Amino acid sequence: MSRIEYPVPPSSEITAESVYLDRRRLLGTLAATPLLALAGCARADEDAPAATPAGTVAAGLEDPFRTGEELTKFADATSYNNFYEFGTGKADPARYARSLRPSPWSVEIAGHAEVTGRFAFEDLVKPHPREERIYRLRCVEGWSMVIPWLGFPLADLLQRCKPTSQAKYVAFTTLADPEQMPGLRYRALDWPYVEGLRMDEAMHPLTLLATGMYGRDLPNQNGAPLRLVVPWKYGFKSIKSIVRIELLEAEPPTSWNRAQASEYGFYSNVNPEVDHPRWSQKSERRLAGAGSRLFANRIPTRMFNGYAEQVASLYAGMDLRKHF
Repeated sequence: MSRIEYPVPPSSEITAESVYLDRRRLLGTLAATPLLALAGCARADEDAPAATPAGTVAAGLEDPFRTGEELTKFADATSYNNFYEFGTGKADPARYARSLRPSPWSVEIAGHAEVTGRFAFEDLVKPHPREERIYRLRCVEGWSMVIPWLGFPLADLLQRCKPTSQAKYVAFTTLADPEQMPGLRYRALDWPYVEGLRMDEAMHPLTLLATGMYGRDLPNQNGAPLRLVVPWKYGFKSIKSIVRIELLEAEPPTSWNRAQASEYGFYSNVNPEVDHPRWSQKSERRLAGAGSRLFANRIPTRMFNGYAEQVASLYAGMDLRKHF
């Protein structure tokens, strides 16, 4: 496995606010930055696959990369989690994830792309300026949070890998090591955990590969060192501790859909009009905390988690009750 050495910046180092608030300026910064190629290859050609038509954020809309909503407290966001590889209880990941070893780490890129192979974590992420985005994330169980993530668009990495015309979907796989992850000893799910996106979803500028939160590197229980954040989908789509990214022609299997297809569809878009078979999705409990309370008051659930203006066009003409 080849490796390129990069200087390690402070974990709090992020793209300046004046840059990331303006997507055009951010793209200009990326274009002007010398990008070290994966495994010694040259940078992506100018004719590399561009973002889909929905891949630009319309001018005049509310800034999709920021929100004025109250942030979830760091202590709550790192102690109330779903990460079944460390147990099914909400406190289990914080209690047991210290056994995870996020360094050294590598990620395999496979499938229908010109640049594939196994790459050191540093080689994948260091060429990409890390920016802060404050996203809402809603759990299918009915609670939500607002987190300042640090990362870079998944599209930037995919373009560097040069997908071929056969690449229609992107599949992701989580680490499955019983030595590091005690929850794997129990068959809560069919391990390893797998997830997937359609290519246009993966290329959308809201789709983030996160390497940090709250100005620091990702804690183990939140998916260190690399996780996906897809803010308009239920939280289980935002797969943690990624070790494999594969570009596929056919729709990939996903863990929760495979476990219970009637309850968890492939798309898993936040939709208050489509209830989970065992509970309503019309409202949510915000994990924000007022005083000593873990949850703030219950609030109405918004279509696509409040990102409808940016992503609804991806699903034009689709029956969102059938493709849930």
